[in-house]
Amino acid sequence: MLTVSSSAPPHADQERPQRDCRFLAVGPDVESSVRATAEQVIAGQEPSAGDDGDFEVFDDPVAGDARDPYPELALARAAHPVQRLEMSNMPHDQAHPVFFVYRYDDILDVLRDGERFSSGHIIELIMGEVMGRYILVGMDNPGHRRYRALVSTAFRRSAQARWEAELIEPVASELIDRFAGRGRAELVGEFTFPYPTKVTAGLLGLPGEDYQQFQRWSTAILNVHSRREQAIAASAQVQDYLAGILSERRRAPRQDLISDLAHAELDGERLTAEEIFSFVRLLLPAGVETTYRSTGNLLYCLLSRPGQLDAVRADRSLIPQAIEEALRFEAPLLNATRLAVRDTVLSDVPIPAGSTIVLMLGAANRDQARWPNPDRFDIFRDPKVHISFGQGPHICLGMHLARAEMRVALNLLLDRLPDLRLDPDGDDPHIRGQVFRSPTSLPVLFG
Repeated sequence: MLTVSSSAPPHADQERPQRDCRFLAVGPDVESSVRATAEQVIAGQEPSAGDDGDFEVFDDPVAGDARDPYPELALARAAHPVQRLEMSNMPHDQAHPVFFVYRYDDILDVLRDGERFSSGHIIELIMGEVMGRYILVGMDNPGHRRYRALVSTAFRRSAQARWEAELIEPVASELIDRFAGRGRAELVGEFTFPYPTKVTAGLLGLPGEDYQQFQRWSTAILNVHSRREQAIAASAQVQDYLAGILSERRRAPRQDLISDLAHAELDGERLTAEEIFSFVRLLLPAGVETTYRSTGNLLYCLLSRPGQLDAVRADRSLIPQAIEEALRFEAPLLNATRLAVRDTVLSDVPIPAGSTIVLMLGAANRDQARWPNPDRFDIFRDPKVHISFGQGPHICLGMHLARAEMRVALNLLLDRLPDLRLDPDGDDPHIRGQVFRSPTSLPVLFG
């Protein structure tokens, strides 16, 4: 979300009200293509897919036509690193202003400081009505600390190693089997989109025949602001569905995430049924969304730069740094939000208590004060920590799983598809999006 101006970037000392959108406009035509979609997404109204064949329905309403928001983000970062808005359509307390933050150091400060900047508004204003009271991304300490500690026991290293060998690699291989003998494929619809859905549902131990129904429920929950009654109904159906599975896993544990959550214990405490329901409601859309977009971005960045792809193909030890550079260069999510708990200051700009803070992660990851030539994708650059998985107490719990899925995907695609390359006759593949970013197609040739 960036500010719209009719001509030049507004400065912090402007008095006229500024409206909320995804881009800082440097010309008069920016708003028309992005405003409606952007405000829909920040309010939690993203349309989504019910199965593999619904990818176009899932992505198009979110993506819009924004190919490259980064020049405008750079202008905003330079003109007003912390920018106050008096009007906004995003969910927030209308009695308080909204601030956009663009610099890496300022955003890192906010993410790391859970005392000054709260995440509780995510439950109160956005998703709590259908997700439940225990949304990990929308909790503050001490409740967040306890809940995260208990949930984290299910994400121990031994479990993640088992998931990679027994689930992630077989799922990726099975998807590649479908097109490996064809000589061509469209990797978004045929691979990156279904891949994390199948992995996440497998982690939960859901029966295969239930994958699509669970995805439809998750989609309905995400659409709470546009279809409230459907979202509430879906939330209740998910809880009814999970109650039976949870009860069974408490009696007879299996090697799946629901069993691990059901039996997680820390200092004598265990997760309640409602805490598990809330976590699982969040996990499928959260796990699918980030990984499908991140994997697509990684593949596009390499496929569109054959020299760097060849380097990775020849030396697989480069894969981890290629993943980190792709996450920095094209984060799957361009912003996050916090709420100021008390009066404070960022970059000399006063922030009143109750203000909503919009953290422009995409701007932070291209901050030239931290990365030389930040608009260049370069897997050989000196590594520095990016901010795509957040930082501080709310750093992404599933980031190691997401990295593993990306690593397995790239390795297997390079192993199984010799001379993998973009199809020169493909229909203009590119990354796009105002809030969520990923390629809408990846037509490739191989063999």
